[in-house]
Amino acid sequence: MSDKYYCVYILTNKIHTVLYTGVTNNLIRRLEEHKHADERDFAARYKAFKLVYYECGNDISLAIMREKQIKKGSRAKKIMLINTLNPEWRDLAEDFYP
Repeated sequence: MSDKYYCVYILTNKIHTVLYTGVTNNLIRRLEEHKHADERDFAARYKAFKLVYYECGNDISLAIMREKQIKKGSRAKKIMLINTLNPEWRDLAEDFYP
């Protein structure tokens, strides 16, 4: 079994008008990269820095497949997914910092 974890995540902006879906092997690092990226990065351009959903596993193929599945879904489906884990839409990244 692998010690690596791969996370699929959804970010939004302060007013929840944008939903960005991505996959990474280091969620905290990737969130920081989005925050410090230039305007060519979608998340940076639309200020989508609020982590509202994530799921992790140890299989990169499954993570990529899940990312594609979420991206293909409608906005309504993404909202339902977020609401199952995070109905208040709070920034889950706050749980990573003391």
